[in-house]
Amino acid sequence: MTDADTTATMDAVLDALKGAAETTRLRILRVLARGELTVSELTQVLAQSQPRISRHLKLLVDAGLVERRREGSWAFFRLAREGFAFRLVAFTLDAMRDDAPDLRRDAERLERVLARRAAAAEAYFRANASEWDRLRALHASEAAVEDAARDLLVPASGARFERLLDLGTGTGRMLAVLADRAEAMVGFDTNQDMLAFARARAEQGGVPGHAELRQGDILALPVEDGGADAAVIHQVLHFLPDPGAALAEAARALAPGGRLLVVDFARHDLEFLREQHAHRRLGFERAEIEGLGDAAGLAPLAYRAIPAPAAMGAEGLTVSLWLFERRGQGVSSPPPGR
Repeated sequence: MTDADTTATMDAVLDALKGAAETTRLRILRVLARGELTVSELTQVLAQSQPRISRHLKLLVDAGLVERRREGSWAFFRLAREGFAFRLVAFTLDAMRDDAPDLRRDAERLERVLARRAAAAEAYFRANASEWDRLRALHASEAAVEDAARDLLVPASGARFERLLDLGTGTGRMLAVLADRAEAMVGFDTNQDMLAFARARAEQGGVPGHAELRQGDILALPVEDGGADAAVIHQVLHFLPDPGAALAEAARALAPGGRLLVVDFARHDLEFLREQHAHRRLGFERAEIEGLGDAAGLAPLAYRAIPAPAAMGAEGLTVSLWLFERRGQGVSSPPPGR
């Protein structure tokens, strides 16, 4: 981080200092240090009215100390993550003792709010667990697939990626698998229940702390052109009517030389997956995904196929992994396994 990233104009410094200089706003900053929350959750934690909390949040956002992010009809709030505001909040919270009665009560209520959030997410998944367990049992071992993903998705330089996107993050599992591959990570999903579960896992350490969870459509990502240098699409394409459009959108979000890892089923004929589980495609041939990648400006670097255990017989599903590089500069040497 450069000096320019951590300094600010006098007006911005004054706004930030004024924004933090109030009891309720300091309590909000302390609570948001645990992670992003909605207005409703903050009202429960601070035991204040929603209009009052909303007014303080607006002042914090205007001061640059807190960031607001909308997901449909919901709005999430989190601490600033960079620049002078980040340093000021970190210094302020570090200097505060947490034994004040208000802060103790906030911490206790926050634990209850997070517990209710986790319980609701777990109940949703528990209601569908039997079907998910059945699907997981049909294909290659998750451990083998995850090992292959880690083996394939490495920066050409050998260092970590600056920003990795997990497109269709689901429970956030791939963020955990690839946690050491990137300085910053963002998991996108359109499904609120999946994101709720992922956020509950984050509270339990199941999603890395440097990963952000956001609602976002894989076909219209809220990411600037070339805004990432790595991306993952894990077991998503078979749900989509136009997989090529997803690859094109991923390519748009990648900088030249950026890496894209696609993980999905190889071609199969298990029709019940389409009839009962909304699979629009019954897997993909290697050449099909490589052709779609080529049309999107992606050069193939590597391919692996991990078969299901032989005991699965005709119902076993092979999992395929494709590694691409965004064209725009010289294609790097492929990793082992090409």
